[in-house]
Amino acid sequence: MPPNTALDQDAVPGPPAEVVAPLMRGIAVLRQLTDAGGTLSPSALERATGLARSTVDRITATLARMGYVRPDGRDVVLAPRVMELGNAYLAALRLPALLDARADALADELDESVSLAVADLDGIRFIHQATRRRAMSVSFRIGDLLPAERTAPGALFAAEWDQADWARWSTRRSGDPANTSFPAVPPQPAPGAEDFEDRVAQARRHGWAVDDQLIEPGLVAVSVPVRDPATGRSACVASVVSHTSRHTAATLRTTLLPRLRTAVAAMEADLRQAPPPQPGPAPSGLAAWTTASKHELGREFIESLARGLTVLTAFGEGRTALPLTEVARATGLARATARRALITYEHLGLVAAGPDPRTFILTPRVLDLGFPPLSRTTLPRLAEPHLRALADLLHEPTALAVLAPGSGTEIQYTAGAGASRVLTVDIAVGARLSAAGTSLGRVLLADAGGHLTPALTEVRAQGYALADEELESGLRSIAVPVRDRTGRVVAAVNVATHAARRSLENCVTDLLPALRTTADHIQTDLHTASRFTHVPPS
Repeated sequence: MPPNTALDQDAVPGPPAEVVAPLMRGIAVLRQLTDAGGTLSPSALERATGLARSTVDRITATLARMGYVRPDGRDVVLAPRVMELGNAYLAALRLPALLDARADALADELDESVSLAVADLDGIRFIHQATRRRAMSVSFRIGDLLPAERTAPGALFAAEWDQADWARWSTRRSGDPANTSFPAVPPQPAPGAEDFEDRVAQARRHGWAVDDQLIEPGLVAVSVPVRDPATGRSACVASVVSHTSRHTAATLRTTLLPRLRTAVAAMEADLRQAPPPQPGPAPSGLAAWTTASKHELGREFIESLARGLTVLTAFGEGRTALPLTEVARATGLARATARRALITYEHLGLVAAGPDPRTFILTPRVLDLGFPPLSRTTLPRLAEPHLRALADLLHEPTALAVLAPGSGTEIQYTAGAGASRVLTVDIAVGARLSAAGTSLGRVLLADAGGHLTPALTEVRAQGYALADEELESGLRSIAVPVRDRTGRVVAAVNVATHAARRSLENCVTDLLPALRTTADHIQTDLHTASRFTHVPPS
């Protein structure tokens, strides 16, 4: 734990006496799931964490109750709601909200991938990725951590290091020379210390840095710091990333660096002109639900873990640095309970002292808690578990569809779940059908803009559409919309049935309530996942 922190703890070799052990164990489980790509079996978690199987089961049961993981057969899988932890850090940071649009515009202009990264001790961590879709493209994700010595941003951040930072880097490098503790990069011997020091000196002198295949063969990048107008230090680093089939390190400097510098100048102007954040109503009682869950689930629910995790969500936009009293008020926890959670997070490197030593801030390491594997998710992946649950509940097939790209008259099926019936609907993912003849299509057309027929006006007003044996004799279906964070309809979800099983009235009375609940669950996941990442509709 760093000295002179907001909790006035001295640096110690092991955990302070006041840490919350169940919270530490829960964080270990989330980190192992993150490093494994989001999925592990309980037995694999047992081996990876060194915890007893019964402890792993109780932790995953608690995380499942919070919506942070879900069971998938024999495996435990990260669920989109866990991204609210990383969202809290990114919202408090403000940089993504202020600079993402500039990074995306630069990626479109150059037709190359563009990233934003912040310093994380002796590494760099991505906070935004604008990736080009190609057969060979950059696979880094928001939240991925890379060693400073194998990146261009790392040289720029290291240009501002003090002796303690260099000592930390040297210790880590000598203990892990192949970078095996960085899952996002292929293990290989790092460049020599003198080589990195030379690149840092060049970065300090030039104000930019190049990565000439340091991470892996073929990958090149050029980076420029985006400076904090208040301190003059690097707030983040913007990078343009390419492949040697498109650019060499030399052409990055001559062709892309000038345009990157122009974009960075605009980003710095945005930071200077940004108004102070306007926080909404302060949250309160974030952890109030945990007591009821403990009474319901008993020993299988670890209340101290659930309460501790809610502490991270007390931070957010306009709530970057919080004193202990505000954390306790936001969560509804006793000051002593909130204090122990913060001590635990300081020990784990997830929380640090703020500008005022009586306050706390989240660190980039919060992104270690499930964010990277889910930052590349798609709407069909978000929807699939909910579609399966709905199909199991109603014993009818379900599907998700979008308006087909380039067509305003067809829908494309993007996800679905079948039902165990002899007579059932079987439409393959990827299939296209006329929008006008399907319940899914009518929901999508009703929100597509332009002139609406009386039938589509009714669909829009009532919030659902029925199709009665129009696609095929005997086939009935009912569909509702799925909306993004702006309220725009981006997809539709339906339930299909046979006319002999349910009347049109039964479709509305029996199927519609569960269908709407499922759409709400999909929307909740979509809104959480898309707050700082792009979630493709297909």
